Amino acid sequence: MGDRESTLRELAAQARGYDAVADAFPAKSFTDRMLVVDLRGDAEGVPEELVALLEANGCYGANEVYDRDAGDRSSAGTVGGADRHEFVDVETRGDHRSYVVDA
Repeated sequence: MGDRESTLRELAAQARGYDAVADAFPAKSFTDRMLVVDLRGDAEGVPEELVALLEANGCYGANEVYDRDAGDRSSAGTVGGADRHEFVDVETRGDHRSYVVDA
């Protein structure tokens, strides 16, 4: 496991320690590593302390990074009743590659 992957796993573990967070885990998009944070139904957004921790470790809201027109920096919708937020690992942005193979 690479150093950056270890860092993202540790950040996810720390995120799960917040009362507002139902789950947090590293993920991959087609080109980027991400940290996904699912909030509990009664949460009023990602805690600012958690956002500060993520940003201090190179993870920024996907809406900011991808310049999406959204109400906040990281919201990605609702999944299974939880508000999902995505944070892009800008330290490795573009390093991950996924391929589609035509048969």
